[in-house]
Amino acid sequence: MLAELDRLRALEHFLAQRGARFRGSEPADYETAQRVRERIEALERLARDLAAGNFEAIDREALAELLSDDAARSIVLLVDLEPELRRAGFLREGASGLELTPRAIRRIGAQALASVYGALRKGRPGAHDTARSGPGLPRADETRPWQFGDAYDVDVVKSLLNAVKRTTADRSLPISWTPDDLEVREMDYRTQTTTVLALDMSWSMSWAGRFPAAKRVALALDHLIRTRYPRDHFFVVGFSTRARELRIHELPEASWDMGEPFTNLQEALMLAERLIARHPSPSAQVLVITDGQPTAYFRGRELHVEWPMGFGGVSPHAAAETLKQVRRITRRGVTINTFMLDASPELVGFVEQMTRINRGRALYTSPGRLGSYVMVDYLARRRTLRD
Repeated sequence: MLAELDRLRALEHFLAQRGARFRGSEPADYETAQRVRERIEALERLARDLAAGNFEAIDREALAELLSDDAARSIVLLVDLEPELRRAGFLREGASGLELTPRAIRRIGAQALASVYGALRKGRPGAHDTARSGPGLPRADETRPWQFGDAYDVDVVKSLLNAVKRTTADRSLPISWTPDDLEVREMDYRTQTTTVLALDMSWSMSWAGRFPAAKRVALALDHLIRTRYPRDHFFVVGFSTRARELRIHELPEASWDMGEPFTNLQEALMLAERLIARHPSPSAQVLVITDGQPTAYFRGRELHVEWPMGFGGVSPHAAAETLKQVRRITRRGVTINTFMLDASPELVGFVEQMTRINRGRALYTSPGRLGSYVMVDYLARRRTLRD
């Protein structure tokens, strides 16, 4: 009787708190009302345990009664996720709690690269070729006749055979050499790049899946460069009201700056310029991913922020100071390619000014296609040096 009294009081409390939410043409009897209450309270306990990470308190046998089969399997996978990640070597205890291991970061980068490359396989460019600078790698068994001005990389065996064939045809001995006998090896020239990805982290990047798409691109580029172009230099600079370098091991857990609504592209380009100066290369570039015009800038050592002037307006001082930095970095021979995640007139107008100064490229894209655009740009960057 005491247990039933407790059930009755629990139902009375439940109805007082939530009774107004239940409507229908047929009233529920006592036992039906109790079953509804117990089910809802069990679901709420499950939600609290999941949110708090209190997986030990979850009754796996009750999951099948509370949830659909697919939902129950998802919960079981989530409960088993941490121990499975530990056993696989993807998770470990760090100075500030659990952290991803280098192996996990490489795995995330590989998966990000695979998803980005999914739309590129049939038509992606080949690999960082250039005819102007960089070490040359001879092509096996590929030669051509020497021409005036060619590097004197002679294939001795083929040149000698040419001389023997000509001498034999002329029935003259001893064998003599002429410039027409010389064969030089065909060469593939390779170059090194320094790439800085300037990643907008202002709070507006939380909209429409923009930041996860941009972060996936950063991880994919890092994995591509480390595995395919290990001599390249790659850096990520995050910027909102302030800019800072993001280490690759920080990227998987990085998020947009929720309390920072301003965009300091000027400082991001300043930091990119310093990184490129420390790691110079014949073809340095900055890839900017942003969804808004500059609204923060430094004048001397003072930080200024500036809201746009009216609806659809610009931040004139922030834009002017940022364009000064664009000119400085352009004088270093650095190309700036901008990927816009918003087509607002003020952003498009600013990027057009930046492009005219730097002669880089600007593309408007959606979060879903961002990876393809950036990967094509990176892979095509050195191929354009032939033109």
